[in-house]
Amino acid sequence: MAAPVSSASRPLLGAVLLLFVSAAWGSAFPLMKDLIGRVPVADLLAERYGLAALALLALRPGCLRGLPEGVWPTGILLGLLFGVGQTAQAVALHDLPSPVSGFTVGSYVVITPILGLAVLGTRLSRRTWGAVSLAAAALVSFTLLRGAAGQDVSLPALGVTLLAAVLYSAHTLVLGASGRARQDAYAITVIQLGVIAAMTGLLAVPDGLTVPRTAGDWAILGHLSIVACALGFLARSFGQAHVPPVPAAVILASQPLWVTALAAVAYGEPLTWSVGLGGALIAAAMLLVVAPGRRPAADAPPSGAGRTGRPAGRLLAGAPPCPLTDAPPAGAGRTGRPADCPRPAGSRRGTRRPPWRWPAPGRCPRRPCCGRRPGG
Repeated sequence: MAAPVSSASRPLLGAVLLLFVSAAWGSAFPLMKDLIGRVPVADLLAERYGLAALALLALRPGCLRGLPEGVWPTGILLGLLFGVGQTAQAVALHDLPSPVSGFTVGSYVVITPILGLAVLGTRLSRRTWGAVSLAAAALVSFTLLRGAAGQDVSLPALGVTLLAAVLYSAHTLVLGASGRARQDAYAITVIQLGVIAAMTGLLAVPDGLTVPRTAGDWAILGHLSIVACALGFLARSFGQAHVPPVPAAVILASQPLWVTALAAVAYGEPLTWSVGLGGALIAAAMLLVVAPGRRPAADAPPSGAGRTGRPAGRLLAGAPPCPLTDAPPAGAGRTGRPADCPRPAGSRRGTRRPPWRWPAPGRCPRRPCCGRRPGG
């Protein structure tokens, strides 16, 4: 992949954009759960991503013209990764309890650094690993501790959902490592959404496309399409230009917090101690990846060093003496040359120079150097 060529990194801006993505995607779960009873899953996904792609294309009709080489392959790859993951998650959801499905999909916050280390060789600091651990513990609190007792778990469905989590992790890594995804974020977002709409549409076409029938259902579909998909994917593309993939996965892992908050406000679901514990853990994880860290000791200048980073009075190998910090050798004159050293040809030694004349009464203009005051 090409190395990213972007403007200066703004981690706070990226974190805010990714928090918006997390809130937008989190709000989609309760709304989709409500709408799935009236519109089939495949039809809803095709309409959701298709409308999102058309909305962005209507805002900038020429965004797909004259694109540089590599934009289309990157957008298609990102769309395939996310589209296959979304389809696999939706298909397996029928045979898995919601808490188990949510925890398995959310495990991509742990899979992302492992996959990045194995495939890209990306090494992380202890602080980032600590944030990943806190996010994983928060997922346990949000999902498994809320209970799935007495419900059967299908191992094939669990495997398919885990595959979806791996694909989401790959999507995060490709989006963070691709230079084209940062330079042409708008066009790649449109291509992604179009690919996902085409994939889900293939599943919806055989049985016919079912559209919402009431104004309320159309309003939900509009929120899912415009806010969660169009703006969500666009904000993620721009947000990951400023935040590395693993911290981005940690921030996006806060989706269950927004899901629970919307469910409590809109549908009256009770808030339990596990929700509070998960919220505290995910907040701590996001603070670890967003707050600036301490400056590495290797980058700090040594003790006693000046503004240039070189210790006072110490010579570098093969470097001339510093006239400000390095003392001349013993027996040297004011010029730093030993007294018995023969002077070069053309020297003005012995020639008479005119006396120094002060330009005006007052301080010597060379006072910062010689420190003398004129006699008159």
